[in-house]
Amino acid sequence: MTQAIRQVRLTREGFERLQKTMEQEQERLAEATRILQEQMETSADTEDTGLEDAKREKMAIEARIDELEDTLARATIIEDGEGSAGGRVELGSVVVLANETTKKDMKVQVVSAPEAAVLGGSLPRISEDSPVGKELMGRKKGEAFVVNLESGKQVKYKVKGIE
Repeated sequence: MTQAIRQVRLTREGFERLQKTMEQEQERLAEATRILQEQMETSADTEDTGLEDAKREKMAIEARIDELEDTLARATIIEDGEGSAGGRVELGSVVVLANETTKKDMKVQVVSAPEAAVLGGSLPRISEDSPVGKELMGRKKGEAFVVNLESGKQVKYKVKGIE
């Protein structure tokens, strides 16, 4: 039985950031490999903690590269304007949210979890899997909603605009 490949929907900017992150991780891997080889050549003691640290670092970078390659291989890019079809919040939507508690507005983009995890970008991002993201998906301009935070607090938001 073949398992269906789960698509990951990314904005073009997010896709490019993930590619750039992967290039940086590949550079880190080359450096970690060089350090590991030096440690192996100079280490007379098989219990050398520096050698073990270098091995762990190299394995962590390789795992991160595998994760990035997998995400990029499954990526479909959300085209501009696709993220607000029908006036509802969808993946890729840029939303102006009013925090009814603090009376402050914020402009955020709703993105997939892999994209939200990558630093950089022009706007703050909210993962569709986050408490706010889950409540925000499918909402229309003018709708208000309450988010229950892990701390037990509740925050009320209102959708002021969708781009």
